[in-house]
Amino acid sequence: MRDLNHLSEIFQPYDTFIIDLWGVMHNGICLNSKAVEVLEKLSENSKNIIFLSNAPRPSYKVIEFLKKLKMDDKFLSKVITSGEAAMQAINQNKFGKRFYHLGPSRDNSLFEKVLTNKTSLENCDYIICTGLFDDQEENLNFYKELLKNHTSKKLVCTNPDLIVHKGDVEELCAGAIARTFEKLGGKVIYYGKPYKEIYNMCFDSNEKVLAIGDNLRTDIKGANNVNIDSLFIYNGVHKKEIKNYKEISTLLEKYNVKATYFQKELKW
Repeated sequence: MRDLNHLSEIFQPYDTFIIDLWGVMHNGICLNSKAVEVLEKLSENSKNIIFLSNAPRPSYKVIEFLKKLKMDDKFLSKVITSGEAAMQAINQNKFGKRFYHLGPSRDNSLFEKVLTNKTSLENCDYIICTGLFDDQEENLNFYKELLKNHTSKKLVCTNPDLIVHKGDVEELCAGAIARTFEKLGGKVIYYGKPYKEIYNMCFDSNEKVLAIGDNLRTDIKGANNVNIDSLFIYNGVHKKEIKNYKEISTLLEKYNVKATYFQKELKW
């Protein structure tokens, strides 16, 4: 594992760069200007840029959000989300027809084509989990009580992340509810990183690929799962676990992952 000062030191051999969004390109509030410069330089060098996000929404919704943050359209030609992958299965009634939506109403675009199949928790065939009802909630006991009598139903988790940082505020994600459901004895079907299926939407086997992300459980584990190189951005979701860069190797061992490179923040 190599400590990088600048991505420019190692970018040349790679054809494609799979880049995480939240925690690398932005913090939920504003873009990271140094990371945007990386996009400019990769584009100038004719490299493929793919944004791969565990956002529980269709890709077009994430593109709309990035445009609000003033990201240039030229970087948005390939945005893939866990929500997009899950939506395809939901539209095909892969898990049954009637579903209960566990998550905020802003995620309704995920099932807009099958909205009439939405029903109550008691009457559903399966559960779609896109997150907590309220982003500010810090306690999962409500969800444990809500779900404890419904573990015979499958739960489709459209965002395997446990937490994100919105600015300096930590927020729980759908993955935290999914983990609670599993502890209750329920079965969870995950869409997104680190699972191999979503990477099939990103690149061909003959490409040399570098995955860039701040989450060891999803970004770096996903890269390991499909045998591609990875760059761990350590000032993201794990920043509270790392007092100095010397602790990074220990943290990677804790999560049972390997990174090819590490960098505090993405910069050229």
